[in-house]
Amino acid sequence: DVPGLEPGDSVAGLLPRFKANLEAALSGDGDSSGRKAVTALKLTGALLRTVRWHVVVTAFYALVYNVATYVGPYLIDSLVQYLNGDERYASRGQLLVAAFIAAKVFECLSQRHWFFRLQQAGIRARSALAAVVYQKSLALSSQSRRSRTNGEMINIISVDADRVGIFAWYMHDLWLVPLQVGMAMFILYSTLGVASLAALGATVVIMLANVPPGKMQEKFQEKLMDSKDVRMKATSEILQNMKILKLQGWEMRFLSKIIELRKTETNWLKKYLYTSATVTFVFWGTPTFVAVVTFGACVLMGIPLESGKVLSALATFRVLQEPIYVLPDAISMVIQTKVSLDRVASFLCLEELPSDAVQRMPSGSSEFAINISDGFFSWEASPEVPTLKDLNIKVRPGMRVAVCGTVGSGKSSLLSCILGEIPKLSGEVQICGTTAYVSQSAWIQSGKIQENILFGKEMNKEKYDRVLESCSLNKDLEILPFGDQTVIGERGINLSGGQKQRIQIARALYQDTDIYLFDDPFSAVDAHTGSHIFKVHD
Repeated sequence: DVPGLEPGDSVAGLLPRFKANLEAALSGDGDSSGRKAVTALKLTGALLRTVRWHVVVTAFYALVYNVATYVGPYLIDSLVQYLNGDERYASRGQLLVAAFIAAKVFECLSQRHWFFRLQQAGIRARSALAAVVYQKSLALSSQSRRSRTNGEMINIISVDADRVGIFAWYMHDLWLVPLQVGMAMFILYSTLGVASLAALGATVVIMLANVPPGKMQEKFQEKLMDSKDVRMKATSEILQNMKILKLQGWEMRFLSKIIELRKTETNWLKKYLYTSATVTFVFWGTPTFVAVVTFGACVLMGIPLESGKVLSALATFRVLQEPIYVLPDAISMVIQTKVSLDRVASFLCLEELPSDAVQRMPSGSSEFAINISDGFFSWEASPEVPTLKDLNIKVRPGMRVAVCGTVGSGKSSLLSCILGEIPKLSGEVQICGTTAYVSQSAWIQSGKIQENILFGKEMNKEKYDRVLESCSLNKDLEILPFGDQTVIGERGINLSGGQKQRIQIARALYQDTDIYLFDDPFSAVDAHTGSHIFKVHD
């Protein structure tokens, strides 16, 4: 019953527009290898262009809201004069009341629309960043994967992208605060005269006092995120290998290691929060401080403090509290967002797998299914040490090719060449048709066995039964309590190694592709089952 998302709010509608804006921001920039240098500034520009309509609309709503907010303090002196029976305001009573009501209506309406559009802009920015980071993680080269951990990638999507989305609430505060202070000073000057300069001086002093703690906050935030990455990496590794830890009795030893990492992270978090608390304490005391300085200056200068002027000044100080309260949070959020954008930008600068490493052709367009000519490949960036050299392979459609060799001789690297996952130094790789790949270590997703085999394809019962027979899975399904509807635990925890390997082979076979790449598919199956699978596929 819930309606679908607006196209602009969905990732499918957002991502192409954001990537186009990012490419436009990066046009003309790049190193000798052609890689684009993504910076936090360019990333911010692309995000702003993606949600520019929301930026403009929310800026208008923010302007209307703040002008309406200051109407009350500006007119309150006139209302007091009218209530005191001043003849100059005798005919303006109804007009003043109407102005107060109209200002409050505009204030409420503009604030609600302002907040809604801010939230929408934040969600769009977060979604666009999470999607582009996810796409980047799929295309990272081997060198880049070694330099970045899974925990770091998780933090970038779950913490940094989310923080950029939250910043949408604060994006107009950088120009609203000076505007609000300016309007407050105008009202104070019109009521208190020269004494308003004392209020301005007190406000500026408080704002400048926040600069050193702001720089400390940025430093502590960077250290906090680095320690969070280290902890996430260690935690994910421990959870992935919990079975080994329990068998060896190492739970408490690794728990103490996690606790030490948490203590390091907590120390940086304490420093950051202490600094933030200091800034917040100073600014929460600012309205009282400004009022004391202003009224003290009035007393020293001999400016009479009439009831209307005092009420107008106090109302102005109350409205001025909002930018003063918001400013420390805004500064803190700017710092945190800058750190997060720097982290996202550095991740987007990582080297990717070359898109032209493999020339892919439609099925039937060539006499060779796989054709590698004079291929030189290397996992390392240095071309002096190629992993595979002078590689020449021609495989026709329908051929069955087995590659044998000792451990470390490059069998898996050969398949990586065909998949385009190993950097190509020279030569040419051509693939004709679609490809299915079975890795040496089985990959199983959480869910039913049938879902793992179909993997998004529609059910074809005849083909499905033929695949189960080919992979010797029928007996296993008879043993399992719910057959192919049995739910597999995380990483196939309730399956044996051979079962996981055969489900992985069945998944590849069900895709019905032109080329099948098997990396030691019989490593985890027993001799009898392996012989059956080999004979069937032969």
